[in-house]
Amino acid sequence: MNDESILSSIKKLLGPEEDYTPFDKDIILHINSVFAILTQLGIGPEKGFSITDKTSVWSDFIGDRKDLTLVKSYVYLRVRLLFDPPQQTAVLESMKRQVDEYEWRLTTAAESN
Repeated sequence: MNDESILSSIKKLLGPEEDYTPFDKDIILHINSVFAILTQLGIGPEKGFSITDKTSVWSDFIGDRKDLTLVKSYVYLRVRLLFDPPQQTAVLESMKRQVDEYEWRLTTAAESN
């Protein structure tokens, strides 16, 4: 699962098929923005991380750390909020609360390592 393409897995969660590429540049931009946030939180490679296509895999970012698998859900939620935010206020607020919880948990994991 850590050898799964970052772009492909996020696209799968967002809805577009892997071979549907018109929004890839937008999705990559948002994924890289989330990686910048994670770097500021102390998660991932010290000098930062970004992707340019579907060849980058999760292990490139989190290595073999099992305590950081939550990164995948966090990146998806953040990208979803940027790329295709839900129209219903209750769903939007729920996603934002989940993002906040994931940030806290990931920051705690980074500090304890």
